Formats: sequence, structure tokens, C-alpha cells
Amino acid sequence: MGERAPSFSQKTPAGDNRPRLVCDACDFVQYVNPKVVVGSVCTWEDRILLCRRAIEPRRDHWTIPAGFLEENETVEDGVRREAWEEARAELELEGLLGLYSVPRISQVQLIFRAKLRSPDVTPGEESLEVRLCAWGEIPWDNLAFPSVRWALSHYRETRGQATFAVRSNPVGKTGDFPPPRP
Repeated sequence: MGERAPSFSQKTPAGDNRPRLVCDACDFVQYVNPKVVVGSVCTWEDRILLCRRAIEPRRDHWTIPAGFLEENETVEDGVRREAWEEARAELELEGLLGLYSVPRISQVQLIFRAKLRSPDVTPGEESLEVRLCAWGEIPWDNLAFPSVRWALSHYRETRGQATFAVRSNPVGKTGDFPPPRP
């Protein structure tokens, strides 16, 4: 009953080069690290799965199935879980397509290329609507995030290739808004 919550202060620990939250009692350092986002560009034949977001940020905008990696989850399991949560989609992963850095919100995004096991998709609780879009049907002016545009473009670059190099942010792009028009 006499326990009290630990107290933390901002200070630069010995051997470090930036301020961190450090416990005043025991010098434990609480590191605040970037969040990991996992997702996929999923296809059925020549169509790409897009989900219209039911949640903020960017509600009503279109995205690929993606979200935060959970603790104790592999990247691949996280990709599959996100596709299921957002579109009730089951995937066959083909490989890591893109590794994107979005420093303004401290995110690292790992986006895979994947094939749908079935074209039968339906909105999960985080999606208002899901669609299988041909390239010309993608709502470019209503995409949720710049990295969605990057992943879709990188998918198109690698389409039909059994092996491909992992892509990254376009030169000079860090995920700031507004996303550029194609």
C-alpha cells in the first residue's frame, strides 16, 4: 500500500547523445522508439485490394490493408492479421515490397506484395468498404497516406517479377502531406 509510482525526468544518460526519460530512483531508461506498421499490396489477378477507412486518421480515404505490428507477433503474421481485420482477406505473401520511413510520426512501414487466396473480401470493422480495383480505378485523389501511393507504384514496378529488390521512400519524400498527384 505504501508503493508509489516511479518518477521520471528528461535527462541525457551517460554514454547517450539525447535526452531520454530516466527513472529518478534507479536510472532505468525508458526508450521511446518508432512504431512498426505492416501491410500489403494484395492482388487477385490484375486487381488490387483497397479498403476505405472506417477509423481516424483519414477516415473515408482509401488504403491498403495495414496497421501496427503487435507485441510478440512476426511481421508476416501481422501482415496476414491486418488483411483479415480490414477485409476478411487471406493472403499468400510473395515478399517484402517496401520499407518506408515516416519520421514526422515516427513510423517504419514494412509493406509486402501478396496474392489473395480468394476474391471474396468483405469489410472488417476498420473498413467502411473494400474493393478490388484495376489500376485505372484506383482513387488516386482519395488515398489515405503518401506511403500507400509509394507501395502501389512499387507494386506496379515489380508486377510479374518473381524476385525484386525491396523499395524505399522516393528520393526526398518523407511522408509529409499533402500527397503529390500522380
